[in-house]
Amino acid sequence: MYKVKTINNISAKGLDRFSRERFQLSGDLPNPDAILVRSQKLTTNDITPALRAVGRAGAGVNNIPVAEYTDKGIVVFNTPGANANAVKELVLAGMLLSQRGIVEGMAYVESLDGATDKAAMNQQVEAAKKQFKGGELKGKTLGILGLGAIGSMVADMALQLGMTVLGYDPALSVDAAWRLSSQVQKVDNMQALFARSDLVTLHVPALDSTIGIINAETLMSFRPGAILLNFAREELVNNQDLLAALKAGHIAQYISDFPTPSLIGQKGVSATPHLGASTEEAEENCAVMVADQVIDFLENGNIRNSVNFPNVTLERTKGYRIALANRNVPRILGSVLSILADRNINVIDMLNKSREDVAYNLIDIESEPVDELVRAIEGIDGVINVRVF
Repeated sequence: MYKVKTINNISAKGLDRFSRERFQLSGDLPNPDAILVRSQKLTTNDITPALRAVGRAGAGVNNIPVAEYTDKGIVVFNTPGANANAVKELVLAGMLLSQRGIVEGMAYVESLDGATDKAAMNQQVEAAKKQFKGGELKGKTLGILGLGAIGSMVADMALQLGMTVLGYDPALSVDAAWRLSSQVQKVDNMQALFARSDLVTLHVPALDSTIGIINAETLMSFRPGAILLNFAREELVNNQDLLAALKAGHIAQYISDFPTPSLIGQKGVSATPHLGASTEEAEENCAVMVADQVIDFLENGNIRNSVNFPNVTLERTKGYRIALANRNVPRILGSVLSILADRNINVIDMLNKSREDVAYNLIDIESEPVDELVRAIEGIDGVINVRVF
């Protein structure tokens, strides 16, 4: 029976994917085979001898020390796209709030509490509403930095609103390119995107190459009076540089899902309390997706949507399976195959893929892998861990 430790509140729809005959689930399990987590920060202290997988019910993995887990051969899964619609809808809310005096108007109406004369209040409201006059999104230009699962959905939504949509993503995958509408105008660089957009929305992960990507230099490329929306990651924006641009009037508004002390109360700043994926549907989607991935990995060795190991999926047919994680160096797979050949073990099927410093192998064999065989493979220099099915 596999042991799966659950951290944070994982949706019951996800937990119900685990057969209780094959999996033990609890928030307090010693030496688990896998961990399911949402936002709680994990450390190297969470690494135990049996741990082989961490499933993050969400897209970002900033709360997981991925490099250290990779070194131990622990596969880290995430759920790209599972919460995309929830974030897309919040981006729409931010875009609408940026154009219309909705919040200010509602605050004004609240200030009328205690009024008793309806006719007088109506007259007062009609006289005051002109101060909350705004504009429309239709006809404006939206620049999208990052055209992945969320960015492409935001693009479709903006097109349906009658906006002109520009996009830039130097790391656009083939799958993402297929999802993207042909009406999205692709620009050659980030500066051109900023210069041509009335509103700019960020949809890239927080990597070494993207942290602080919105800074004093790039802000100068923005069209004067532009609006910046950040529902991706707080670290993408240099808040000090942004504040200077706001005070200078170069940037009109900053709408973010990441409140930070230096920007609270500043003119032109609106923030929500990290609500991007906080919908019941998104939490269920993430939980189901990560559960299915972890189950397939524990039972079959398959890897889908890992942030640190290659995607490796091999259909199960007959016989037995060996799953092998190793350093991405020459001759390891050859050594494994030699060990199998020396024992007259026939290979039915196999798949080998690498990703940066690690490689992963699924090898289906006819004979049951005995302990002596496993120990021989584990003894190869560069092998991180071996699992048998």
